[in-house]
Amino acid sequence: MTKMLERGIRAVEALSPEEQDLAGELLLELARASPPEYALSPEQIEEVKRAVAEADRGDFASDADVAEAWKRFER
Repeated sequence: MTKMLERGIRAVEALSPEEQDLAGELLLELARASPPEYALSPEQIEEVKRAVAEADRGDFASDADVAEAWKRFER
């Protein structure tokens, strides 16, 4: 548990039972609204490995390649 959560819980403990219930409901709703943890697919993991290998080799786009790519976004 983080220090901030501990501080929040201590503050809520000082509230009336009704307010504590509301705080509990809010915490539960917040926990349910949190996005699920994302896991990469095996294909995505392989793509990341290929990208890291390219970077390790110094295989980057040239300045000319980057300039050409940006041209596609110009109006």
